[in-house]
Amino acid sequence: MRVATWNVNSVKQRIPRLLPWLDERQPDVVCLQETKLSDDVFDTVLGPEFTDRGYEFVHVGQGQWNGVAILSKVGLDDVRRGFDGAPGFPDRDDKPEARAVSAVCGGARVYSLYVPNGREIDSDHYHYKLAWLDRLREVVEPEAADTMLCGDINIAPADADVYDPRAFAGHTHVTEPERKALAGLEGLGLTDVVRRRWPDEQIYSYWDYRAGMFHKDLGMRIDLILAGTSVSDRVAAAWVDRAARKGTKPSDHAPVVVDVDTAPDGDIGPMVPPPSNPAKRGGPTTKLPHAKD
Repeated sequence: MRVATWNVNSVKQRIPRLLPWLDERQPDVVCLQETKLSDDVFDTVLGPEFTDRGYEFVHVGQGQWNGVAILSKVGLDDVRRGFDGAPGFPDRDDKPEARAVSAVCGGARVYSLYVPNGREIDSDHYHYKLAWLDRLREVVEPEAADTMLCGDINIAPADADVYDPRAFAGHTHVTEPERKALAGLEGLGLTDVVRRRWPDEQIYSYWDYRAGMFHKDLGMRIDLILAGTSVSDRVAAAWVDRAARKGTKPSDHAPVVVDVDTAPDGDIGPMVPPPSNPAKRGGPTTKLPHAKD
């Protein structure tokens, strides 16, 4: 079973990239984030394309903001739109944002997650992010062994997961409380399967559009797949499909792919293809082009 997660940064704009990618990579389960469509528009524009390719699908949309989806060729059972007790923002617990959807696919409960960004340290958005993650951990705990958390987690797990830790000092995505919240999920027995497969490699999944960051390989690893014990020990390959970030009108994120039991392309990675001319780490501090939205 091939499971992939991809923040497409507006799925309607990414249709010319997404559909050929599905045909080429043939994933069995796909988690999409930041679709930026209502459910009705998603169903109308993309539903027939997905159905023709053999996918069942569920989408939780919010118009021009957020939005998550799961596509599956291996079952889409016990669908849960959002999760119980998910906090809203600002203090809109009666109407949580469209940031989570889960279903049982191929025997595992798969979540597609678009974790709140946090924006600025100690802001209302930052505290909302931490509360959202805390509640997610509580919800996942009883089923953690059979769970896969897939998505734009908006946290770089360690300094090795950003191109220059000095440049990120004082910004979100790398703070101790955020990393502690992520560690809390891993403490349930969930494994960061890409990092386990490639413990010492430089791996990114997001590159800012500005300042040639992609071509210099100045990125962040914030798109993750965390797998419970019933899945993690069966991983045959785990990699970032960097090719999908290349070319015309890409998302600023690349898909993260995990092959369970069998690996159609072999044990490849960590980024496919690898960068051809990356900037050297450890040089002068590189200023962030802007805070990630």
